[in-house]
Amino acid sequence: MKPIAFFVHHQGRGHANRTMAMVEAFSKARPVSVITAGPHLFDGFSRDIELVALPNMIGASVPTSRLYAEPTPSVLHCVPLGLKEMRATMRMILDHLDDRGVGLFVVDVSSEIALMSRIASVPAAQIRMHGDRSDVGHLGSYESSVGMLAPFDERLEQADYPAHLKAKTFYSGGLCTTRDPVLSREEARAKLGLDQNREIVVVLTGGGGAGTPYAPLTVGARALPDAEWLVLGPTLKEGHETNFANLKELGWVPNVTDHLAAADIVIASAGDNTVTEIARVGRPFVVMPEWRYFGEQARKAEALAALDAAVLAPRWPGDIPNWQALMNEARRLDTARIATLYDPDAATKAAGWLERLTDELWDE
Repeated sequence: MKPIAFFVHHQGRGHANRTMAMVEAFSKARPVSVITAGPHLFDGFSRDIELVALPNMIGASVPTSRLYAEPTPSVLHCVPLGLKEMRATMRMILDHLDDRGVGLFVVDVSSEIALMSRIASVPAAQIRMHGDRSDVGHLGSYESSVGMLAPFDERLEQADYPAHLKAKTFYSGGLCTTRDPVLSREEARAKLGLDQNREIVVVLTGGGGAGTPYAPLTVGARALPDAEWLVLGPTLKEGHETNFANLKELGWVPNVTDHLAAADIVIASAGDNTVTEIARVGRPFVVMPEWRYFGEQARKAEALAALDAAVLAPRWPGDIPNWQALMNEARRLDTARIATLYDPDAATKAAGWLERLTDELWDE
């Protein structure tokens, strides 16, 4: 049985959590390794895997101004010259793939590493993400891969994604890595000690950026004074905000699912796991895409809005009437639309596809 190796990007927790969900669903006999610059993200993971720690290249300095001045070729995205950390990273990856006789290299995510895998004659499968990825670098890495895994519902696919690449993409359905039980609205509010009759707006921020800007939320709290606003996760303050009694920052909480279940409206970004977490509880969703490379969250938010699964807010409202109009749109959403974008068996389906693909490639 050929081993499967994963390259896992260490920005945020989403890539690692997705990998763990899929690896847990692999057959126990399948050898699995994970190559990452964020090995701490796998602390406590129960499944037996080999963990390979890569150098963290973020912040590594280019040794000379002449090297720094060299332009990036169009086929690549992030390849500064002269970095010993980059050479060490590529060497460690190639040595591992070779030493273990890896049958499939699952890349989540890096176009350059997927291209390198093909050059090294190792089959690679890439995890798909939304975004404006029609550049030669992305297309080349997709075409060099033996398949792509989209951890979302096929209905969220972008219309501009090439047909020949869509044909080699496996859509697992909405893959959510959260396993906490989903309570009813009433049960969740009783558990959290929240008013059963008051409108509750939950703002879910994430760990992949600098934090959700707090100032717009203070305007929202003024616009809906009878609602209770609960903010989960970090916020970004500019220093001029005025606090309001109906706006509460809870920071990181261990029971995000309970808060989502208690909500009448959820405001959040368009991160992969965030979207499927909200779909899992089926709540009216105001999606506020954060800036990401290649417009990843903007394109995913557009796909959600096209299905009427969420209200797209292209920017934070700065005044009371626009906040009120936005929330009225959210109240009119049919939550059945977003609920169907979550598939409880997505991780199992994705794992099965990866194992079948590996076996098909190597079975004589």
